[in-house]
Amino acid sequence: MPSSHKIPASQPAPAHKNRPISQQELTPLRPIPVIAANAVHVLKVAAWDKPGSPISSWLWHGFSTRIGGLSRVYCADDAPGELNLGFTASDDRETVAGNRRLLAQAVTGNPETPLIPLRQIHSSEVFVASASDALRPAPCEGDGLLTDEPGLLLGVQTADCIPVLVADQKRRVVAAFHAGWRGTVKRIVESGIGRMSVEFGSRPEDLIAAIGPGIGPCCYAVGEEVLSSFESQFPYGRDLFREVSEPPSADRHAVPSLHVDLVEANRRQLLAAGLKPRAIAVTGGCTSCMPDLFFSHRGSHGHAGRMMSVIGIR
Repeated sequence: MPSSHKIPASQPAPAHKNRPISQQELTPLRPIPVIAANAVHVLKVAAWDKPGSPISSWLWHGFSTRIGGLSRVYCADDAPGELNLGFTASDDRETVAGNRRLLAQAVTGNPETPLIPLRQIHSSEVFVASASDALRPAPCEGDGLLTDEPGLLLGVQTADCIPVLVADQKRRVVAAFHAGWRGTVKRIVESGIGRMSVEFGSRPEDLIAAIGPGIGPCCYAVGEEVLSSFESQFPYGRDLFREVSEPPSADRHAVPSLHVDLVEANRRQLLAAGLKPRAIAVTGGCTSCMPDLFFSHRGSHGHAGRMMSVIGIR
């Protein structure tokens, strides 16, 4: 059901109505990671991490990059190890577990901080997590996690999809969501914030959110069926798409293709859920065209590690 909240006009022009624009015009700014003491490179929201701010005294958070880990399977032989955080078929399980401890240490200072992941299925399923979930033989299937329990990290994995972290400043509740295009169409973020209200009494005016790095509108070419899916669900759906001039290659001329802006789509959902624009931070970055900083499933034709975005209560 469309939200009753009024949504500000989107920055991109509607698809098919203006001239095709270049990929460069849509490329987001490159973010600058924080380098932890263990050499892990993590993206942070400056306002959340500012010393002396009320939220920094109780909130942990971070968006990982590919820099600063133990994995060797996705890099050149002479390159430093990388921070693959997904149990992929190509990587060693113990290596990935070591990478997860490095991320926990970079974010919390303790490599043994319990980390609660999901088996992500591009859904609108959201779970309330506790420390006991770290002992499960297999993670829950879904795409959102909530908790008010201190001492653990919630984590969602991405390699092009959009990670969204949310915190309730009054009730000290946190949430992490994984939003690919299918999950975005299923309103994973909007549904998850509704679940925060039901489970913990969270109010939209008390929430802050951060949208992490994913594939940008510069690189995310999609088919007409994706446009149709968004148009069927959102009154602003068409505004999320642009025709982009792809550069010519040896076997084809330059032709326009349809690109979608998933960051803007999820920002719209946060607004629809009642968050104020100033309460929403965007890290920037494109996983596909910044391969030195991020893993990208599309950019590497499926041979990719996974980043992880985490949030927790001290």
